[in-house]
Amino acid sequence: MGVINFLLDTHTLLWAIREPNKLSKTAKGALNNAEAQFYVSAVSAYEISYKHKIGKLIGFEDIAKNYLEVLREFGAVELPISAHHAHYAGSFDWIHRDPFDRILAAQAYIEGLTLITNDDVFSVLPWVSILW
Repeated sequence: MGVINFLLDTHTLLWAIREPNKLSKTAKGALNNAEAQFYVSAVSAYEISYKHKIGKLIGFEDIAKNYLEVLREFGAVELPISAHHAHYAGSFDWIHRDPFDRILAAQAYIEGLTLITNDDVFSVLPWVSILW
């Protein structure tokens, strides 16, 4: 069996670090899989920084301020946003307007990653593999 590749939604990363009791049993199992490789989108860095700045991420100040160090300690690989990701995110047919989610969906699809998320907005996208 080879490496299993996952893309973590922003809330999944935050919960895994700070509030693991919010994770599903399946998500916890995936996060504890020694054969898994975890990716975190660059859009999550933006989302965490921005939401912290506007007061929506109370209690996550240290993660917002030390994001890259936290990511390294967690053992995840940063997934940069390519022009291919951005173009696909902007052009695919989905009513959902959240730019963070659109980038995550595009990256999961293009890179062949399973998205670990509790957000059911992704369930309407049959081409995105979801785990929760």
